[in-house]
Formats: sequence, C-alpha cells, structure tokens
Amino acid sequence: MKATIERATLLKSLSHVQSVVERRNTIPILSNVLIEASADGRLKLMATDLDLQIVETVEAAVDTPGATTVSAHTLFDIARKLPEGSQVQLTAAEGKMLVVAGRARFNLATLPRDDFPVIAEGELPTKFELPSETLKQIIDKTRFAISTEETRYYLNGIFLHVSDDSQPVLKAAATDGHRLARVTVPRPDGAAGMPDVIVPRKCVGELRKLLDEVDGSVEVSLSSTKVRFGLGSAILTSKLIDGTFPDYSRVIPTANDKLLRIDPRSFEEGVDRVATIASEKTRAVKMALERDKITLSVTSPENGTAAEEVPGEYTAPNFEIGFNARYLLDILGQIEGDTVEVHLADAAAPTLIRENDTAPALYVLMPMRV
Repeated sequence: MKATIERATLLKSLSHVQSVVERRNTIPILSNVLIEASADGRLKLMATDLDLQIVETVEAAVDTPGATTVSAHTLFDIARKLPEGSQVQLTAAEGKMLVVAGRARFNLATLPRDDFPVIAEGELPTKFELPSETLKQIIDKTRFAISTEETRYYLNGIFLHVSDDSQPVLKAAATDGHRLARVTVPRPDGAAGMPDVIVPRKCVGELRKLLDEVDGSVEVSLSSTKVRFGLGSAILTSKLIDGTFPDYSRVIPTANDKLLRIDPRSFEEGVDRVATIASEKTRAVKMALERDKITLSVTSPENGTAAEEVPGEYTAPNFEIGFNARYLLDILGQIEGDTVEVHLADAAAPTLIRENDTAPALYVLMPMRV
C-alpha cells in the first residue's frame, strides 16, 4: 500500500476514529486503525471497540492500493505534530508502515488487516433522516441524565421510540433514577414502526462530536440490535443496549398544581452561588416558596450557611422543597428561553420542569430531604 494525503485531512479523520479506540486494550488489534487505500483515490480509516465502529472515507493520492492496521493513537500523535500544510506519505509493506512528511520519517509496526474485526451490520430495516440540528438538540437536552451505574445497564443510554400523540412523534429519553429528561420531535418519514432502542452512552458521545461538522441531514438506519448514523464522510455503527427501558411516562407528573415561573438565568446563578458551600456528598439546596419570592438556602455542617432571594411568579401556598443542586443546574443549563415553569406538588413528589407546555423538552427531578 502506498498513498499520499494532506496532513490536515489525515489529522481530522484520525481525530474522529481514534477516540473510539480504548487507551488500554488487552487485544492488540483493537488499538489499531485500519487504513485501506483503494484505486479510485480514496483512503478509508476504520476503528472499533467491538461495540462501536467508525469508518471515515477521505480523498488521497493512491499509488498502490492495499490495506494495513497501525496504532491509532500513535499515528494520531504523529499527525498532530507534523508541520502544517505538509503532505504525508503512507507506505505499508512487510509488517511495517513508513510515514514520511517533509524531513520526518517514522517506521511503525503493523498488524495484518485480516485480523481486524468488523461489526457485521446485517439488515437494518428502519431508515430515516434527521436534521443534524435536531439530533444535536436531542443529545444535548438528554445526555446529562444518562445513568453511569453499570448495574442498571439499561439506563446507560438514550432511549428512542416513536409514539402517536396528537401527531406522530419521535421521543428521546434518559434517566438515572433521580432525574429524567425527554425530548419530543416530529416523527421523521420512515420511522413509523421502528423498534424501541437504547443508544449507548459512548455512541452518543462520539455521535455528538461528529455532528459539529455536519450541516445537512444525518441518515439513521436501525434494527433492534444495531444503529448506524451516516454523517457525510463518516459512518458510525453501534450495537444497541440489550435491555428494556422502564416505562418512564409513569413518573412524569400530570397533576402538580403549584406553578413557579422564574427567569432560568437568575435561578441558575442563585442556585450556583448558594451551592458553593454545599457538602460534596449531598449537594442539597432548599427552596422556600412564598408569594412571588423564592429563598434558596444551603446549610452545611462543615462550611456554614448561605441564602439568596430570587424573584419569581408564585401564587400557590407557601412551602419548602429540597433538590440536589448539581441536578438542578444540569437541567437549568438546558433551558434556552426567558422563563422556566416549575410544576410542584409537595416536598416528596417528583417536580416537572419545562419552558412551557409546547416546548420539545421536559425534565422531571426527584426532590431531596433537607
């Protein structure tokens, strides 16, 4: 194999594929990136961790078609340090790969391409397109609520499913048992009858990075076990989480009768300030609600007390409720409008947070004892 590629193109592609590769691997081939040069002037780079696979195709000057695998992180680090604007020549033969750029030469060990595992995609019957902005919104507004507990593995991703509300919709939800985030978007053509799927956290993270470089639509293909995202020159394929996501609609409150309307920025800043002294373990902040006045307070045995009043519209009876400050800030950070609605019931019941009743995103937060 012999090919020449511009350093910027190589670096960009390697930055995409090498992030899939785990730093510590017991299987040497999984540390490698597969590089395949074809006669039509294309260079294909592929990396996998056996659950997630990314393939990127870029243009290159190919002298001799062929394929090999080489350490992904090493090649990425080399490409990063090469001079800007340089042409990188990749030559693979007899178990070695020669990388030449300007006066720099690197001779790297390779492993045979036949040993490289490829995720067999099989038939992916459901196919539809989503605008990249919609997909970004789905990820950004739900990702923070994905559980990191390995024991409840079925919560370690974003749950996607279609439903027929007043009109056909696609819903994305994530929860860790303490908070729930859900986004609803119009159902794309072709998504009718799709299976309920849970997209794993790592796939979500890689997909979000790639979306920053996609302007148009993303092609989504899925079955009950795999999902594939077509993102221009890159294709991301992932196994899905094999489990049943809980019926989260049961925890979305519908009869919370106490309504607080508040500016999300002043609310967020107030919570952030008083939480400065909250103890790491509990991070509890107390909200005392009176007519059009909300007092945020934190009491910490080690650090002392803090309180701040924030203005808001509230006309229901006075009461107090406590929340985990970190969870509350995560939700408020996703609110883009000028007001946020906080629907409360009592100090022990789930609280509903959203911009308004037509907003695509809603959040549920469990209170804490304070």
